[in-house]
Amino acid sequence: MSRLREVYKNEIVDGMIKKFGYKNIMEVPKLDKIVVNMGVGEAKENAKLLDAAVADMELVTGQKAVTTKAKNSIANFKLREGMPIGCKVTLRGEKMYEFADRLINLALPRVRDFRGVNPNAFDGRGNYALGIKEQLIFPEVEYDKVDKVRGMDIIFVTTAKTDEEARELLTLFNMPFAK
Repeated sequence: MSRLREVYKNEIVDGMIKKFGYKNIMEVPKLDKIVVNMGVGEAKENAKLLDAAVADMELVTGQKAVTTKAKNSIANFKLREGMPIGCKVTLRGEKMYEFADRLINLALPRVRDFRGVNPNAFDGRGNYALGIKEQLIFPEVEYDKVDKVRGMDIIFVTTAKTDEEARELLTLFNMPFAK
């Protein structure tokens, strides 16, 4: 069992009950899933770029990535409906906690000029979105093997009802919010 899951079971539940006064342990918000998304706009000209992006994402997350396709055609972008334009991974359970642990404790501190993540990136329903400019911050990615620097979106989906509950939950997971 990952260290972050142990911490959740022991300390975070107690902290959340004390702060918000939940009557039942099942009311305590928890991390539901983490969705990692990578948009590869150049994939419409060169399919090999999408393969490299999928390989990078599978290396970072430890799970098979799914390619995403365009929902509708946009003539100005030379985009047809059904064209593969990105990839995503949905992490749940043990892999989710393990990825969150690596992201918070290893990858984010490696970002240049890092002062913390944006504390206002909550969506109003208790979910948090985080953008990363380069995949090189993950220790699994070897600098020499990267063909192009790509960013990714990481969305933390929680069972929290409000942003305040979700912010407290992620703070107890040691998410480095900017002051």
